[in-house]
Amino acid sequence: MIHDYCVIGGGIVGLATAMRLLEDNPGCSLILLEKEDALGKHQTGHNSGVIHAGIYYPPGSLKAELCRKGAEATKQFCAENDIPFEVCGKLLVATSDIEMQRMDALFERSKQNTIEVHRVSQGELREREPNISGLGALFVPATGIVSYAQVCQAMGRRIEALGGDIRLSTRVTGIREAVDAVDIASEGENWRAKKLVACAGLQSDRLAVLAGLEIEHRIVPFRGEYYRLPPAKNDIVKHLIYPIPDPALPFLGVHLTRMIDGSVTLGPNAVIGFAREGYPRFSLNPGDVADYAFFKGFWKTVLAHRKSAVTEMRNSLWKRGYLDACRTYCPSLEIEDLLPHEAGIRAQAVQPDGTLIHDFLFVKTDRMLHVCNAPSPAATSAIPIAEMIVGRLAETA
Repeated sequence: MIHDYCVIGGGIVGLATAMRLLEDNPGCSLILLEKEDALGKHQTGHNSGVIHAGIYYPPGSLKAELCRKGAEATKQFCAENDIPFEVCGKLLVATSDIEMQRMDALFERSKQNTIEVHRVSQGELREREPNISGLGALFVPATGIVSYAQVCQAMGRRIEALGGDIRLSTRVTGIREAVDAVDIASEGENWRAKKLVACAGLQSDRLAVLAGLEIEHRIVPFRGEYYRLPPAKNDIVKHLIYPIPDPALPFLGVHLTRMIDGSVTLGPNAVIGFAREGYPRFSLNPGDVADYAFFKGFWKTVLAHRKSAVTEMRNSLWKRGYLDACRTYCPSLEIEDLLPHEAGIRAQAVQPDGTLIHDFLFVKTDRMLHVCNAPSPAATSAIPIAEMIVGRLAETA
């Protein structure tokens, strides 16, 4: 049997893509292959559960457009599938004069992105969030929270209802593109498909190489470590609390996040991971380390961001340093409030010159499309990303 489509990867982007293919092509044959024993076990299942509004991204950029569309599409999907979500809003808090200047620039960017954002004075911030300290803030009312693991489960059910076949615990070991189809091998079974989409996240570069594609970039895992606040402090904030981001740094900084289950997390930081899929502290995979240690782009990235890298690593190893970063805007926190919480790992595509790829990166052939980089906020944007992927796939032979 030859399938019309094969999708590799059971994270939210792969699931959304499979769902869209089945919706657009009723009656088609589609198989989705996932190496884990459940859907959404990596980046999708380890993020902070935020439905982003898109305030950070350059006006007119693909990320800004996809995030804005994705936020609405995610909320609509949740409503249609009885998935709990909450639109609680986000406050970006400025704690210094330089951050006030950055806040003003961010406010102007939000207007260009047609995102509803309100300035909040120091007094109003105190009224809204008595436990948060700052000189001022921006309030983004459209930001929400959800469990993306539940979203993945609902997408999986939708795929199967539309006739798709989901195979868990199926690791792809070979991909070969022929003139009329793509041959896919696993450890115990083989398939053929007219078209293939690979949404492999942390393994995307390896899957591209497995398929015989020539790529320059590599995936470098950045580990995001979180803490969870004790239940007695679940009401410490009413909104999500984010710092004003430093445009010179690649990540958003440590934030207080209300979760859909009622808990509150603190994080993440951003340190180099020693295992692409090693979530426990001090996880080590020598092969993963070798992959980036012998890649010149990694060392150029480290050199370019050495100051922040040292700070992030220090705070990872020294809990008090992490706490101090948080107390900049939430001074009531104490060291005993920082309880263990599972880490996340971000798949960061890096160019040979050390440039971090912040936009989408696709590699396309006649019968394959590999999603080599789907940057944050990919979870929020998954549904319109899938629409874009399906459109690009239709352009192939």
